[in-house]
Amino acid sequence: MSRKFGDPIYGPDKVLSKRTNPPGQHGNDRRRKTSEYGTMLAQKQKAKYTYGVLERQFRNMFEQASRSSGVTGEELMQLLERRLDNIVYRLGIAPTRAAARQLVNHKHIVVDGQVVNIPSYSVKPGQVVGVREKSKSLEVIADSLAGFNHGKYAWIEWDENTKSGKFMHLPERADIPENIQEQLIVELYSK
Repeated sequence: MSRKFGDPIYGPDKVLSKRTNPPGQHGNDRRRKTSEYGTMLAQKQKAKYTYGVLERQFRNMFEQASRSSGVTGEELMQLLERRLDNIVYRLGIAPTRAAARQLVNHKHIVVDGQVVNIPSYSVKPGQVVGVREKSKSLEVIADSLAGFNHGKYAWIEWDENTKSGKFMHLPERADIPENIQEQLIVELYSK
């Protein structure tokens, strides 16, 4: 998928640095120009794969974003960033979003002191996301937190002593590092 979209979809990608061409037998060959619809669809698929969301969930999030008062594309990105598995990944508790999803499913993550095992749980500003007391000694979590820079994201505040982070406020679009053109997704769904 990373080679298909030309971006590190699942986190830092070693394969993408070696092979920049698209996957498949004819990846090196010249590709024909993609249509306008094709580029819009590719952006939607990239967002879905990046955040690990299925089609129905993504569609529901888009409808929720379009009902809100703000800019639909920015609202969609904020909804994706608020997901519990994404917050766990952004805090550095897990090395990838898939690993974060598994940690949430296996009840290693607490929100405001309560165990939450739903990866799509929408974290609200002011809530504290942390590692469960029993799980703080897990090797996966310790390795992931070891070299992580917690000052990367302005909307999350990390507390090393309690191994928890506070979701301060919704991120602005400029603060979200993902290389996704959300306006094309809005245009695709509004067709």
